[in-house]
Amino acid sequence: MGSAEEKVVAVIMVGGPTKGTRFRPLSLNIPKPLFPLAGQPMVHHPISACKRIPNLAHVYLIGFYEEREFALYVSSISNELKVPVRYLREEKPHGSAGGLNNFSDLIMEDNPSHIFLLNCDVCCSFPLPEMLEAHRRYGGMGTILVIKVSAESANEFGELVADPVTHELLHYTEKPETFVSDLINCGVYIFTPDIFTAIQGVSTQRKDRANLRRLSSFEALQSATRNSPSNYVRLDQDILSPLAGKQQLYTYETMDFWEQIKTPGMSLKCSSLYLAQFRFTFPHLLASGDGIKSANIVGDVYIHPSAKVHPSAKIGPNVSISANARIGAGVRLISCIILDDVEIKENAVVIHAIVGWKSSVGRWSRVQANGDYNAKLGVTILGEAVNVEDEVVVVNSIVLPNKTLNVSVQEEIIL
Repeated sequence: MGSAEEKVVAVIMVGGPTKGTRFRPLSLNIPKPLFPLAGQPMVHHPISACKRIPNLAHVYLIGFYEEREFALYVSSISNELKVPVRYLREEKPHGSAGGLNNFSDLIMEDNPSHIFLLNCDVCCSFPLPEMLEAHRRYGGMGTILVIKVSAESANEFGELVADPVTHELLHYTEKPETFVSDLINCGVYIFTPDIFTAIQGVSTQRKDRANLRRLSSFEALQSATRNSPSNYVRLDQDILSPLAGKQQLYTYETMDFWEQIKTPGMSLKCSSLYLAQFRFTFPHLLASGDGIKSANIVGDVYIHPSAKVHPSAKIGPNVSISANARIGAGVRLISCIILDDVEIKENAVVIHAIVGWKSSVGRWSRVQANGDYNAKLGVTILGEAVNVEDEVVVVNSIVLPNKTLNVSVQEEIIL
């Protein structure tokens, strides 16, 4: 274990509006990192996990969003967790490692002995204190959180080979065409400050190579469009792959849940995983009720204190109801996210769906899907201010904002 004086900082990569297009229409209204999973913004889950790290001095969010989009959240979460949280805006992309290096002076202000680096669109239990202990035992520059997945899905991620005894990273390849390993990179890391030296080394090598080239003006023009700028450094291809097998990087395997949140369908699955985790971490956030004085609650359910739910409604499992929502008499909700200011009228049913802000679902209507989280239309999504009229059925569909549905639809994208 390190001394009590050793400080730790955490950096969470939140991306930007040019990314996350697969998250539309939900990301049309709100930055993807602020979309609620289990009633809390997506980025809240890794931030609250960071709170468990001993001697945490600072949390930094790095992204391309306008600062005003994060200002309110950053202020409230800093007060809530009693840890300074700061948003740092990148003017242009520098890559996952280059973005970290771009703010190295700020990150090192607290003189931390260790730096956590997390991706915002990752859903897991974030075993950060355990990772830190393992990292100190290994004694390397960095430790990567890893998990075993099916051989069929492994090539969608960074695959790696680790020594089964020492846990040293021996080989790393990003999304290989042929199977390498069922062990994948979870997008959660811990580094010593030496990571900045490694990143700056890649930048220096690039500059040196560019200076050594003798190119005609036409070749130089072609090369400039093909090659990355010297300060654009990717963590996986430029840092992890070259350092594998050099006793610098190690792995820590999680046996718990892990998912990537790329699509609205996956956000619904991840909301379910976080709700289940609340049983052990924040049980006070889970609703309860027997259907007499309050709604009948089945399984893991989050209901915002300002939401109004009729006692005859039956809610759950895997339901999250946001602020100022109104749930009418006889409503049945299963596996869904109900966002702010939504009204679900009497005897309506919502299953495997996300109902967008200020939307309305009419009496005796059904908004549902088959619940295939990976399929494009496996979860029904209503964008902001969608009005589903009485006795209308919406199945396996995506409806963009400000639409009114007065006829039933199935497997359609309503533009």
